Amino acid sequence: MANIIILGAGMVGSAMALDLAKIHSVCSCDLSEINLQRLAERNPKIQTLLLDVSKPKELKSAIAPFDLVISAVPGFLGFNTLKEIINCGKNVVDISFFPENGLELDEFARKKGVTAIIDCGVAPGMDNLILGFHNEQMQLTDFECYVGGLPKIKKWPFNYKAPFSPIDVIEEYTRPARYVENGKLVIKPAMSDVEHRYFDQLGTLEAFNSDGLRSIVHTMSHIPNMKEKTLRFPGHIQQICALRDAGFLDQEPIEMNGKKISPLEFTCNILFKEWKLAEDEPEFTVMQVRLLGTEKDGVKKEIVYELYDEYDPETRTSSMARTTGYTATAAANMFLNGLFSEQGVFPPELVGKEAACFHFILNYLEERGILYHRSDKII
Repeated sequence: MANIIILGAGMVGSAMALDLAKIHSVCSCDLSEINLQRLAERNPKIQTLLLDVSKPKELKSAIAPFDLVISAVPGFLGFNTLKEIINCGKNVVDISFFPENGLELDEFARKKGVTAIIDCGVAPGMDNLILGFHNEQMQLTDFECYVGGLPKIKKWPFNYKAPFSPIDVIEEYTRPARYVENGKLVIKPAMSDVEHRYFDQLGTLEAFNSDGLRSIVHTMSHIPNMKEKTLRFPGHIQQICALRDAGFLDQEPIEMNGKKISPLEFTCNILFKEWKLAEDEPEFTVMQVRLLGTEKDGVKKEIVYELYDEYDPETRTSSMARTTGYTATAAANMFLNGLFSEQGVFPPELVGKEAACFHFILNYLEERGILYHRSDKII
């Protein structure tokens, strides 16, 4: 049994705490007393601590007694929080999905003797892990990932609810999207290249460019074609693009009645209320990962992994919390079990290259009812 501290007790952070507390001693930290109280009511054995991670001295003091740190803070806090955790010499699993390049902290982590596994969710996360494993088995030419978390009940006008931090959702609509085509990095506006894709369980969804490749742009640069797209119900992106084109996503402040306000900040406040996912509201996560390449025996193959997961009413855990959080808790147990001990910063594709790590995480998720169905086709 290990002593683990989790930074963040929101929807995903709480799910991780409840999962890890089955085996380990867990302390959950948050700036919200309400989040901590709700978690304590669900499992009184979990310690809780009111903490502002943006204050380095408080963070250092909080994490000092623990064997492992899990960071589940919002993206805008993620990079600096990770840097401070490494500076304290603490091993860490991170799912904050910050916009900065986490690999910039690799040398720093090595000097501090720290293992930092970052981007350890569903996407980024499991798609990276799958890519890293198969990159060792075959010469890949193509990698595609289509992923989304959506409410089961559509509500006009947006047909969307945010199953994770809403402020990070907005990033998908504003951050330029990077993908790789014919060996060259391409940068396009977010929400570009909208296409429709059919899924057996759901029917037709729409997909758009989002900046989901992240670390694999650097770690898998030998693969000539790579892209990730986010999934929504049809019509959603047209509405968000209308907001963007009308200026509602602009960051430059405008003056109203003698006060300056950012249109984006105003829009976020409105959308956060509209998109808030109720604790017991049914939702689902869908992901499809497609790989093309040549195996070592010369056989050309297409490999597809498909995930469909729903809200679990028995444990009152959202699908996004399950698929994201349990990937991180799987990585935490993998590390604590000694299966991965390299020092530095490691996105999941550099963990998945180790077959034992790949299978440990897949099996851990399967035990919790999260199933990745694989199909192979010779081409």
